[in-house]
Amino acid sequence: MITALYLAHLNPVTKAHVEIILDLQKQADVVKVMPVVFKDADTEINSKSFPFNFQTRKKMLESIFGDSIQITEDYAFFAPFKKYMPPLLAPKSWELRKQVLRGVQGDYFSYTGDKAEGIMLRIYRLKPKVGQRRKISATAVKEKLYEAALGKETSWREDVPESIAEIIQNEWKTIEKFANSEDLTTRVAGMKFPKEGWSK
Repeated sequence: MITALYLAHLNPVTKAHVEIILDLQKQADVVKVMPVVFKDADTEINSKSFPFNFQTRKKMLESIFGDSIQITEDYAFFAPFKKYMPPLLAPKSWELRKQVLRGVQGDYFSYTGDKAEGIMLRIYRLKPKVGQRRKISATAVKEKLYEAALGKETSWREDVPESIAEIIQNEWKTIEKFANSEDLTTRVAGMKFPKEGWSK
């Protein structure tokens, strides 16, 4: 039994993410997809960088893959987020590794398209396979969504599968909410965290 672990923002799920997951299904018996989640107790923290909540992203994935993949909240950070820093030295960062591997049986590997992230995954003994970065990035798609919410013509629909475009359209109030807002995130050790919940 081989499990592929895919830890990603998936905010939103794009055609590139779908390609990656389809590739992983060819390489593994089980594909465990973990959209990153930031929580303060039981409340998910969303921001301009992370507009769609876990349930919406899960719905996006299910619209393409049904129950052929596992979708879990095991890649979850709990406030205050600074306790996960510095990586490797903070006990909380090793607890996160245990969460990610929860329920995984047999051999496994993790996937990333980022070389720096691949180094971190290797240090945490998550056996990374580093793939090539895809042309479509979720960050670029988000920018197109925000521009569309502000009245500009954009091609965001070309970057996401049709079923996901429908889900995004149904969540358009979320896009409008963040389109004009400041991006309240902070970057630490190459990772983005919401400023809300960084420290208490």
